[in-house]
Amino acid sequence: MSHTDGSHPLPDGFTYEAVGATREGRCPPGFHEMQVRTRLGEGTDLFERAAHAVHTWEMHRALGVGLHTDAPEAAPGVDVTVTLGGVIKAPCRVVWTVDEPRRKGWAYGTLPGHPETGEESFVVARTGDGTVWLTVTAYSRPAKWYARAGGAATRGLQHAYARRCGVVLRRLAGDPKE
Repeated sequence: MSHTDGSHPLPDGFTYEAVGATREGRCPPGFHEMQVRTRLGEGTDLFERAAHAVHTWEMHRALGVGLHTDAPEAAPGVDVTVTLGGVIKAPCRVVWTVDEPRRKGWAYGTLPGHPETGEESFVVARTGDGTVWLTVTAYSRPAKWYARAGGAATRGLQHAYARRCGVVLRRLAGDPKE
């Protein structure tokens, strides 16, 4: 356990207490919540391609952000650092994964040095009618001065990033015959 101010133990080096809250679909008090849902298409094959692209970091790499990890795929305990614009480093650790017949994905939480504090999940789901969706869910609050100074603009960038995840994943998972 680590402590940021000596009074609240934080699990496994994370910068926040509510590790795993995205899995439970809850936003802890004091955090901004975000959920962006994108329709990717239809069918089992598209679902499997999308889930694979999320699980193996392919979606993140295709976003054009820097991504460093030693693991070939997301798994609990795996560390990953996303770099934005070549200068802003955002260290994270995978908190949970889900691998069900109609739902696959994972979430990571922030580590010291990340400009935000919180958690973000990327889940691909196939509904009963065969429609495939990507849902990006997050809760966060600023940790660095520049994230605080950005205010609503910082949250706008998070929403834009989540929407871009959907656009990129739709392209990656689309029908390879098209």
